[in-house]
Amino acid sequence: MGPVETAATAPVIAGCFPDPSVCRVGEDFYLANSSMEYAPAVPIWHSRDLVSWRQIGNALDRDEQFPAGRSTASRGVYAPTLRHHKGRFWLVTTDIDDPRGGHLLYSATDAAGPWSDPVHLGGLDGIDPDLAWDEDGTCLLTYCSWNEQQIGIRQVAIDPGTGGVLEEPRWIWHGTGLGNPEGPHLYRRGEWWHLVIAEGGTDRGHVVSVARSRSPRGPFEAAPHNPVFTHRSTRHPVQNVGHADLVERSDGTWAAVHLGVRPRGRTPRYHVNGRETFLAEIAWTDEWPQFTPSGAKLAPARWSFTDDFTAPRLDHRWVSPGARPDQCARLVPGGVRLEPAASDSGEPSGLFFRAAGNRWKADVTVEPGQSVVTAAVRIDRRHWYGIRVKDDVAAAVSHVGEVEAVAGACPLPSAAVTFRIRSVEATKEGPDDIELGIVDASGFTALARLDGRYLSTEVAGGFTGRMIGLWTETGSALVKGIEFTELPE
Repeated sequence: MGPVETAATAPVIAGCFPDPSVCRVGEDFYLANSSMEYAPAVPIWHSRDLVSWRQIGNALDRDEQFPAGRSTASRGVYAPTLRHHKGRFWLVTTDIDDPRGGHLLYSATDAAGPWSDPVHLGGLDGIDPDLAWDEDGTCLLTYCSWNEQQIGIRQVAIDPGTGGVLEEPRWIWHGTGLGNPEGPHLYRRGEWWHLVIAEGGTDRGHVVSVARSRSPRGPFEAAPHNPVFTHRSTRHPVQNVGHADLVERSDGTWAAVHLGVRPRGRTPRYHVNGRETFLAEIAWTDEWPQFTPSGAKLAPARWSFTDDFTAPRLDHRWVSPGARPDQCARLVPGGVRLEPAASDSGEPSGLFFRAAGNRWKADVTVEPGQSVVTAAVRIDRRHWYGIRVKDDVAAAVSHVGEVEAVAGACPLPSAAVTFRIRSVEATKEGPDDIELGIVDASGFTALARLDGRYLSTEVAGGFTGRMIGLWTETGSALVKGIEFTELPE
C-alpha cells in the first residue's frame, strides 16, 4: 500500500472527470462532471466533506436526454453547472452535437435522479452555461459566447420552466485579455456578486480569473491580482488548473473544486487520465477569493474495485462511447452478456470505465465463445492498446492513428480467459508503459509492452483521458468479472 496522498497533489475524483460543478444542500455536497461523448452522461457525486466522493448516478441516462453513440471523440456534453434552488436540483449543460442548438436544462428532486427531459434554451450560442437567481427570483443564464468580432461572457434572463429567453443577451465581461474566457460561474457573497471564469485554454496556460459587481448584471470590475489561481510556469505536479466552482460550507468557510492534470515523463510531459477533479480552499481578502490547494488527506488505493456483475443493475461507473452499456450488455447468471451494437459515430459499444491512478492493473475475465472480443485501454478509437480474441488466439494489438499492428500472440489457455492490462514504470521517456498479457493457472504471460506516450492527450489530442473496457465485433461474449487495482508508485 502506498503512502497517504493529499489533495494538494492528487485528485479528489481521479480519472477523466473534468469541469466539476458543485452545490451544497444542508450538510451534503453534490457534484457533476462533463462527460463528452460517453453515455450515460454527466456523472453525479455525493460527499459530506468535499474530499471523499461516491458516484450516485449519471444524470443523462436515456436517449431523450442525450442520444448515445451520436458524438465522436471529445464532442458531446460539455461543462455542466449543478445548482439547488427552492427544493429542486437544476443542471444546465451544452450538447454541442444537438441539431436543435442552444443549451439544455434539466431538473430533479433528487440529485441521484431521475432527471427530467431537457428544456432547450434555443437561439443561444456558446458553451459552459451557468445558472444563478437574483434577489427577485429571476433566473440568469451566464455562458461563454463568441462571434466574429469578440469572445467573452454573456448573460440573459430565462424562464427555466419553458426555456424561454426573456431579453436580449448582453456581454458582461471579456476576461483579462488571456485567450479563451470560458467556464463562468456567478455567486453572491454579502453585497458582492463574484464572476469566476477560466482563461488561457484548458492546457498549460489555464488559469482562474475573477471579477465582481454590486449587481449580478454588472458592470464587473476585475480583481487587481488576476489570475487568482494558476500553476502555469511552475514545477507543481498538478498542471492545467482552472474551471473552478466555489461552494460555501455550512460553517461559513469556502472551498472550490477545479480541474487539473498530472503530467509525467520528459518534455512536453504527458497526461493520460484526462482532466481530473481537485480541491482548493478559499480565503477572502478584501472581498476577493484567494485559492490554496487543499492539504486534506486522501485514502490510498481508493479507486480500486472488483465487479462480478451480481448486483441487480450495472454500476454507475460503466459507460460507453457508442451505444449505452444497457443497449449492448445484459446481466445474466454468471456475469454480463456483451454483444455488438451499432452507433452513429462509429465508436465501439461496450463496457468502459475511467482509468484512475498513475499505476494500476486491470484483470478482465471473459468467456469469448465464438465472438471477436477486445479488452483495451483507450483514449479514442484511433489510440488504444488491447488484447483481441479471434479464432482461439489472443493477440496484443497496438492501434495508433491509422496503423494497427499485432505485437504478440498466444493460443487461448482455456474457455474462460483473464486478460491483464497493466500500467508500469516507463522504460523510455513517457508517463508509463502498458503491459498486455494473459493470466492462467501458471501465472502471467506477457504478450507485449508498449509505450504509454501514444495513449496520452498530448499525442491523441482532445479533452478526454484513458478508459479501460471491452467490446465485441461479432458474436456474444460472457464477461465474468473485472478487477481494477491501483498500484503503488
